[in-house]
Amino acid sequence: MEKKTSVRVAAAQIAPDLTSREKTLARVLETIREAAAKGAELIVFPETFVPWYPYFSFVLPPVLSGKEHVRLYEEAVIVPSAATDAVSAAAREHGIVVVLGVNERDHGSLYNAQLLFDADGTLILKRRKITPTFHERMIWGQGDASGLKVVDSAVGRLGALACWEHYNPLARYALMAQHEDIHIAQFPGSMVGPIFADQMEVTIRHHALESGCFVVNATGWLTDEQITSITPDAGLQKALRGGCMTAIVSPEGKHVVPPLTEGEGLLIADLDMSLIVKRKRMMDSVGHYARPELLHLVMDGRATAPMVATSQPSFTSAEARTLSDGEYDTSSDRDSDQRIAVLRSPAR
Repeated sequence: MEKKTSVRVAAAQIAPDLTSREKTLARVLETIREAAAKGAELIVFPETFVPWYPYFSFVLPPVLSGKEHVRLYEEAVIVPSAATDAVSAAAREHGIVVVLGVNERDHGSLYNAQLLFDADGTLILKRRKITPTFHERMIWGQGDASGLKVVDSAVGRLGALACWEHYNPLARYALMAQHEDIHIAQFPGSMVGPIFADQMEVTIRHHALESGCFVVNATGWLTDEQITSITPDAGLQKALRGGCMTAIVSPEGKHVVPPLTEGEGLLIADLDMSLIVKRKRMMDSVGHYARPELLHLVMDGRATAPMVATSQPSFTSAEARTLSDGEYDTSSDRDSDQRIAVLRSPAR
């Protein structure tokens, strides 16, 4: 696929519907149409936007959060499902790459998942946040490194991380080493206050500089009415404001357009892809500026599973036969011992 010289991208800072997956999904589909009408070839939505980020877990004690946690299960997204089919169809209809954060339900567990749909509607990446942060650990399970990969898309090579995964330098380096053109960042937004937005900005601008790629970051927004519905406590409501930094950053660490830190909106920007080479000519962290003979990353990229079915060698009757005096054939014992050692070795 020939590399594009310019890509128009969009980052959405909008509010979910805290009552319904379908209503939030309707907002997603409406925003995809809006971005495509403005010529966007890529759109990024906030972290776990469908059905909504679990804001309740940040302000409610665990003993009081059960009802909301169960409701999140009921509204969560199964992959694949009618919800993902709808996003896929919208991407295909409008010829736009869509990156959507969802609460993924896999039987009895929830995961913070990032879904990347190519412009033809194909789901080219589903990855799960490898380590949920603080309060999130009571909501989501852990992902594995099988999702730490960069994928080819209609707009270039894309990699993605969620929220404080950007504070894991090895996770970032794993994507850098696979040569991202555009890095997708997603944060919840409407949390912690202005310091969260400040920290977020430093983080995404640094990654753009270090990776020599563009970063498109989307954060969510909560209305005052929604904040009140989460908690009536005025003190706790302060923890659900601020922390928005929807932004598009160049490989030189500069904002391509002014960031969005308040209210709902859609950032649109044209990316000059030649800036990637301009930056990497000077400093390529995984190329001429690397010293892999001194420092390099080893990543276990296998998908994990609670059970792995495998076929093991079985013993034949000849190996188990006994001699007339009641003693075992020692040659067969040696073979059996070797096979038992294989059985007892740790699974790979």
